[in-house]
Amino acid sequence: MRKSEVNRQTKETNITCYLNLDGSAKANINSGIGFFDHMLTAFSKHSGFDLEFKATGDLVVDTHHTVEDSGIVLADAFNKALNDKNSIERYQTFIMPMDDALVLTSVDICGRGYYASNVEFKCDRVGDFETQTVDEFFRSFAINAKLNLHFYIFRGENAHHIIEAMFKGLGKCLKDAVKIRSDNSGILSTKGVL
Repeated sequence: MRKSEVNRQTKETNITCYLNLDGSAKANINSGIGFFDHMLTAFSKHSGFDLEFKATGDLVVDTHHTVEDSGIVLADAFNKALNDKNSIERYQTFIMPMDDALVLTSVDICGRGYYASNVEFKCDRVGDFETQTVDEFFRSFAINAKLNLHFYIFRGENAHHIIEAMFKGLGKCLKDAVKIRSDNSGILSTKGVL
């Protein structure tokens, strides 16, 4: 079983994450930020990963540190669970429709962190979640998971729908990208490592 547990504690946050890549989409999430909990639960559901996630942070300041550090911790757990990346599919691209939103997500689990997105929001918050932290979460996840992550927002007005399409799209892409290839032929790279 490809699973891991990570704890990261700083003066701003204390976050624990259990992740099972071969799970059945069981989620138990408590970040102190309602909308963010909803997004991580959607990520678990669409990835099929079991995810137990607990974060306490300096929410009296704002949600920035908690959301950004959550990306770091989830990435560390993902890397640890994935191990040497032997025989994984590696790539995936998916277009997620969600009402008015249409969002392309593309990942390459290549060993190099890179993040790009054209997302822009017309509002500052969705519930208690600051929309500026969307990029912070995905950037910290991509860099620390050492993968390429691209989002392209084709259309969308409702911030809730756009953000949810991003989290669901990432879940779907990672679900497919971590699958073991049927030929089980080792690392999918001419370099022999990812």
